[in-house]
Amino acid sequence: MNTFLTLTWDLGRGLDLGFFTLRYYSLLFALGFVLGYLIMKRIFKTEGIAIEKLDTLLTYVVIATIVGARLGHVFFYQWDYYSQHPFEILKVWEGGLASHGAAISIVIAVIIFSRKILKRSPLWMLDRVVITVALAACLIRVGNFANSEIYGDVSNSSWETVFTNPVRETILRNYGEYIEEVEFIELGEEEISDTITYPLYNLSLRFSPKVSNLDVAEDFVLNRVKPTLANRTKEDLNMVITGTKLQWDTQEKGLAFIEARGYPRRPTQIIEALAYLFIFFILARIFQTKMGKHKEGLLFGLFLVLLFGFRFGIEFLKENQVVAEQGRSLNIGQSLSIPAVLVGLYFVIAALVKKNEKE
Repeated sequence: MNTFLTLTWDLGRGLDLGFFTLRYYSLLFALGFVLGYLIMKRIFKTEGIAIEKLDTLLTYVVIATIVGARLGHVFFYQWDYYSQHPFEILKVWEGGLASHGAAISIVIAVIIFSRKILKRSPLWMLDRVVITVALAACLIRVGNFANSEIYGDVSNSSWETVFTNPVRETILRNYGEYIEEVEFIELGEEEISDTITYPLYNLSLRFSPKVSNLDVAEDFVLNRVKPTLANRTKEDLNMVITGTKLQWDTQEKGLAFIEARGYPRRPTQIIEALAYLFIFFILARIFQTKMGKHKEGLLFGLFLVLLFGFRFGIEFLKENQVVAEQGRSLNIGQSLSIPAVLVGLYFVIAALVKKNEKE
């Protein structure tokens, strides 16, 4: 089978600054707020609203996004765990953010801002804020792709990605005392059947001085590292060691290679990012061409219908994020998207009915 668009994604998770690793996800997350601020600044200027109020709105939205996304993950996805480890809820830097939680908290923050600071209808403000949120959602999914997380299921289509960094992190997390570096060298493809082809790699391992010779290294890789990769769950499986012999590099001491098979996955993060970017352009275009003419709540409703409607569909191609989703006909993301779409439909219909009554 021709896999001409198979991509080996090995970017890592961030930029190593020596004293600190700057995560790609964090960069794109912050970029979403920066671009959102610039868009809202233009809207505020056009509509004659004091720019000083925009700083307050940014503060509200930033806090709401982080707190809401974190609590959404805690309560919607892993309450069984966090209820037993409450202090770990504060460890936002370790990951675990839920877009549905962020959406709820942003709506609450905008309602408070609209009534307390702006003195306008919350729907008026929501119609404008969701334009920036759609763009931020796009950038966040690009960040997920950069981080090799929230990926799709194992696939053998013509557009797929092998995420190697989770393999590296698994090895270094479990055996970092013995293996100092892990790299991946593409070898070609392995044809399993007429319809299934998997990419092959040389797994390059740099051993620490604790591993004295080839026999010790080979025993270590075959009896410890190999089972660790093979015993990963279906959701986490990205590569398995298929070789039975370890070969030392003849020029570099401590460097050895063994053959491995990669498991390509659907790059659902990029598919989502493109969809959210398209939604951003739709909302921006409607606002630009009908600024002040569309009924309040229309853009907010369209945002909920389009974004969470797409989210519902794309979840069929994604792996489960937590154990609690296994065996469910609809995963947690889909279950949370349904009420969001229904709320969105309500606001769209209400806005269209008001428009027709006026006409």
